[in-house]
This record gives sequence, structure tokens and C-alpha cells, in this order.
Amino acid sequence: MLEEPLVRRRFTREEFHRMGEAGNFTEDDRVELIEGEIVQMSPIGHPHAYSVMMLTNLLITRLGGRALLSPQNPVALSDDTEPLPDIVLIRPRPGYKETDITPADALLLIEVSDTSLRYDRRVKLRLYARAGIPEYWVVDVGGEAVEIHREPRGDRYERVERVGRGGRIAPEAFPDVVLAIDEIL
Repeated sequence: MLEEPLVRRRFTREEFHRMGEAGNFTEDDRVELIEGEIVQMSPIGHPHAYSVMMLTNLLITRLGGRALLSPQNPVALSDDTEPLPDIVLIRPRPGYKETDITPADALLLIEVSDTSLRYDRRVKLRLYARAGIPEYWVVDVGGEAVEIHREPRGDRYERVERVGRGGRIAPEAFPDVVLAIDEIL
């Protein structure tokens, strides 16, 4: 007997949204659309929540309204990919109430990683680089460091830097917005 190959059903962002509107997902479901597949996200633990909270508050305070912060909201990377990054620093513009956040809006995208480090370093990094996100930070909670990825080219970033406790970082778009690693971990 011949085995039938498995055929995966991939979804578009439009189909994904219709599924949500139809009640296929609840408010508690943490899912995102990655290359047409609906992916269950890792649960948020206390260290993860703390880092997101600190980053959000520090960035809002230090940016002084020069950019907007979009915490844990979708970014439309392509017709079949809509991740929910922990934080996106976006250009101020009218229309966010009616339109998607796109790569053209993003100045910096941040993923806080405790249980998702490998996924954020491989899958998410490739997606963000390919979409042209200019800067991507991976907050490595367990490793007590932030990995800074800049200059997207193809599926990767040309410049990568890892900054640990005692170090300081700043978004390339706002070099005066300095954050101490110790403030966010």
C-alpha cells in the first residue's frame, strides 16, 4: 500500500483573521501566523513579562513621543506571515487604527526570549531580516544579554552584537535613548 504524502494547508493573513472573527481563537489563545502556519506561542513567564514591562516603560519615557511603541501586537510581514513580537518601535503616522503595522513602519523589533530563544534566533530572525526590519533585538533572559541585529540582507543581518549585564544599548534610530542591560533583565 502506498502512503499518501501529508499535505499541509497554509493560510493567508486574510483567512487567519476571518478564523479569529469566527471565534476559532479565544483571547487567551496566543497564536501567530508564520509562513502560512498557525503557530502556538510559548506561555509568558514572570521573567519574560518583567523584561517586556521594563522595556516598554523605559522606551516610552526616554523616547518622549518621537516614536510609538506597539507591545505584543501583530506586524504584517507578508500575505502569509503575521507574528506578534513583544515590542515594535514604530514611526508615528496617522491610520494605525485602520491599517496594519508593516515593515516600513518598524524602526526596531524586540523579542524577549526565555523558552523561545532558539526559535527567535532562527525562524523569527530570518523572517524579520527578509522583511527588511532594520533592527532586531533578542533579549536572552537566561543568558542575561541582548543580541542586537542590524543591517538586514536576505535572510540574515550583517551586524550582530551581544551585550551583557553592565553594558548599554540604544536603538540605531535613537542613539540618545540609552538603556542599561541591568534595567531590563
